[in-house]
Amino acid sequence: VQLQASGGGLVQPGGSLRLSCVASGSDFDYYAIGWFRQAPGKEREMVSCISSSHSTGYADSVKGRFTISRDDARNTAYLQMDSLKPEDTGVYYCAAAPSRCDRPDYWGQGTQVTVSS
Repeated sequence: VQLQASGGGLVQPGGSLRLSCVASGSDFDYYAIGWFRQAPGKEREMVSCISSSHSTGYADSVKGRFTISRDDARNTAYLQMDSLKPEDTGVYYCAAAPSRCDRPDYWGQGTQVTVSS
């Protein structure tokens, strides 16, 4: 599975962005998809996860602001990010895991998200 993340950019605090993660290869619907981020000088953290059965989970820091979804027919997962804060700044990665999102087998390249006025 190859993953391609896109949709990052520069946005003002309170703004929104939608990240996309497009997968090539087969069996996309078999995998759980996770979104991770890494801020400068910090360790990479998991932001959100959606299972193959479309169950979702979020880090406390983004609950109520971010929404993860997937369209298996398009081999694509999304991360809708609303009410963005400067602390959401970082490089965002998507990853595919056969079971648990925190144990991915495949990573996409990152997309930069910068929240600044």
